[in-house]
Amino acid sequence: MRTPPEGAHALVVGATGITGSALVRQLVDAGWRTTGLSRRRPADERAAHVAADLTSRDSLADALADVRPTHVFLGAWARQETEAENIRVNGGMVRDLLAVLGPQGSLRHVALVTGLKHYLGPFEAYGKGDMPDTPFLEDAERLPVDNFYYAQEDELFAAAAAHGFTWSVHRSHTVVGHAVGNAMNMAATLGAYAGIQRRLDRTFVFPGSRAQWDGVVDLTDADLLADHQLWAATTPAAADAAYNVVDGDVVRWRRLWKALADHLGVEPQGPEEEPQPLEQQMAGAEGVWADLVAEHGLVEPDLARVASWWHTDADLGRPMEVTADMTRSRLLGYTGWVSTERALLRRVDAYRAERLVP
Repeated sequence: MRTPPEGAHALVVGATGITGSALVRQLVDAGWRTTGLSRRRPADERAAHVAADLTSRDSLADALADVRPTHVFLGAWARQETEAENIRVNGGMVRDLLAVLGPQGSLRHVALVTGLKHYLGPFEAYGKGDMPDTPFLEDAERLPVDNFYYAQEDELFAAAAAHGFTWSVHRSHTVVGHAVGNAMNMAATLGAYAGIQRRLDRTFVFPGSRAQWDGVVDLTDADLLADHQLWAATTPAAADAAYNVVDGDVVRWRRLWKALADHLGVEPQGPEEEPQPLEQQMAGAEGVWADLVAEHGLVEPDLARVASWWHTDADLGRPMEVTADMTRSRLLGYTGWVSTERALLRRVDAYRAERLVP
């Protein structure tokens, strides 16, 4: 529990997303006055809600005219076709939001969630060329490529300098949490994949690279990411710094895949010589999903709102080990950690209990 400072009012931007929904729940549980900003109302009705188009400064100004947050948690982004468009749209979201809120004079701290593409490069150059050595360190130099994470950071730094609030950046790895219709949802994606393979009496084939299968990797639980943001927002010594945020252990997919398969009742199979992307394996699977919806009484008939094949393919298909160092947080006293395997299986169980995956 992270006790709110006196007079604190948290604004969670992207409150229905995989990171935002976990953060809203923790804030409210800890006694924070909390407002969620999103197109749809957050599932946790204890939080207030404002709806706005993050790509429109006018929409933000109208929605936030009567909102005076002291702490802002930014976890929203919108995927675009090119990195130039990602920079324009996602960098613009940060700039416009803080242009609206900054002059109000209430801001004390702004937390921005990004990710390990800070070190790996954007989707257009993902895992290519020279990259920092692993485990990634927060003080690694930026890659010499355009990256919307860099644009978002620069907008945050400029607004903080102009308006006098502190900031933190939280670079998560693959986030495992709860959200529907999210573009980066590995737990739901693998749960849906297992259900389809089980229905077709097929093996649960690891779709990624041999490097990912044999190497070590870390993940980020959404609850841990939320707690880390609250820690940075309420710890003066943690202000004005960027942090890697991972579970605190490392796993190998060749071990985790078997545990996941056993849990979901499918036969595991390791990788082929070349990756077998889920986006290709699952092409045309909507009919099978419709059968599963009818058979199991699933509540989401749109497979695209449950599974994000492309994002899981990107994570599992990388040609190298990827881990992140958390020493910076540890030296400042942050001790949070979770078991990656237990967290992943717990998330899958939650999706099954809610009848989102079979």
